[in-house]
Amino acid sequence: MRLSPLSVPYRVVEKGASVVFTAAFLLFSGAASFTGGIVGPLVVAGLLGAFLLALVGYEVAYYRRYEYELTADSLDIRSGVLSRRNREIPLRRIQNVDIERNVVQRVLGIAAVSLETAGGSETEAVIRFVPFAEAKRLQREISRLKRGVSAEDADEGGPPAEELFALSPRELALVGLLSFDLRIPGALFFLASGSVPVVSSFVEFGSQLALVAVGGVAFLLAVALVSWFVGAAVAVANYYDFRLTRTSDELQYERGLLRRYDGSIPLDKLQTLAIEDNPLKRRFDYATLAIETAGYGPGQGGEYGSQAAVPLARRGRVVRLANALEPFGEPSFERPPKRVRRRYAVRYLIVLGVATGAFYAIDAALGAGFPWYLVAVALPLVPVAAHYKWKHRGYWLGENHLVTRNGFWRRETKIVPYYRIQTVIDARTLFQRRWRVATVTADTAGSLSLGDKDAAAVDVDEALADELRAELERRLHAALARKRRGGFAFGNVESVEK
Repeated sequence: MRLSPLSVPYRVVEKGASVVFTAAFLLFSGAASFTGGIVGPLVVAGLLGAFLLALVGYEVAYYRRYEYELTADSLDIRSGVLSRRNREIPLRRIQNVDIERNVVQRVLGIAAVSLETAGGSETEAVIRFVPFAEAKRLQREISRLKRGVSAEDADEGGPPAEELFALSPRELALVGLLSFDLRIPGALFFLASGSVPVVSSFVEFGSQLALVAVGGVAFLLAVALVSWFVGAAVAVANYYDFRLTRTSDELQYERGLLRRYDGSIPLDKLQTLAIEDNPLKRRFDYATLAIETAGYGPGQGGEYGSQAAVPLARRGRVVRLANALEPFGEPSFERPPKRVRRRYAVRYLIVLGVATGAFYAIDAALGAGFPWYLVAVALPLVPVAAHYKWKHRGYWLGENHLVTRNGFWRRETKIVPYYRIQTVIDARTLFQRRWRVATVTADTAGSLSLGDKDAAAVDVDEALADELRAELERRLHAALARKRRGGFAFGNVESVEK
């Protein structure tokens, strides 16, 4: 099989646009007249024409020499212009087959197909670009061949695709309203640090305390507004028309406005479920469900690691869907020992002390008379913050699952089947040893484990930590034994109504 013929002009425009823009800028700005008269623009135009001809020739050769073949056991890809590359990807290693299309690609009717394999931190292979119908065929056929189903049986069809979740316009609006881009405050802080003279010159008015206070409040409000607006726009574009369906033994999702994603989540490769929320979501009883597989999920922006199965819905609905995927029941969390609250309070006091010292140093350097001591206003909040940090931590050992919970501002409840655990890690930092606590982590094969985001029972009493580690290892071996005997079955996933 070959790529779509339309991939040639699309790739030429995609790769050559920046060079054409640069050449146009040189021609119209006069920078190309360095040789005098009309010679400079002609040289630039000639170089641009030669580059475009070379690019067209390369893309035509790439198209003619790119071939792929789907066999009963593997997907074979042969490519390369200057050097040939033959790849054979076993179907058993393929975790996800994802289809990606931007606005232009949807108009042209082409798509990129990404193949994700187990344990990879990046995409195994990307076929750019094939007709959308061919992309869907590859997705279906790879799934069928992995299941060992014949083409005749597949044509007869099993149960129809079942819609598990669809994001309503109201829920999409809430996704935007509850989104906040934390990258914006950092960018604006960089601008205000002296990189932009207009912004940094505001310090000259430091002697006028009222003006500084008003300007500071206005600046913080502007940062919050811009961060919310950018976060809302990105979230709406990412999760527009989000749908989650089940076909046979896998989940399939579609989402995206400017860039459309169409991917699969094999249920037998599911590693971890994560129910996520924050104070605002908890206030209105909403949550997010993320699914992590052993493959690497493209187009997620790092937000959920693999795939967001439900970007936002009522918490009860999210919990029911999570239980349908992995029946873990209703957890009753064991919190860290109460003395740990003092540890958290000490940490917050240290942060306040450092902030107070920094503000004092700035005030001393500028001589602006800034009330640096106002940071102490946060002192009464320290025990409250320590209590809530302790309150939202815990772990629970279910019959077949480990469930952990961590975080206040971004709380994550992680559900891990025992048989998915690869390693049980008992870690104790210098400060944890002083407080006689430890962290027990259940390491899995999922992509989030690469960023040290596995399910973890944090700040467990050190005596209990030894018992917990031994118990997890025992349950892991017992679960693997049951799995070998065929004692596990996936949840009966049904549509979860509002």
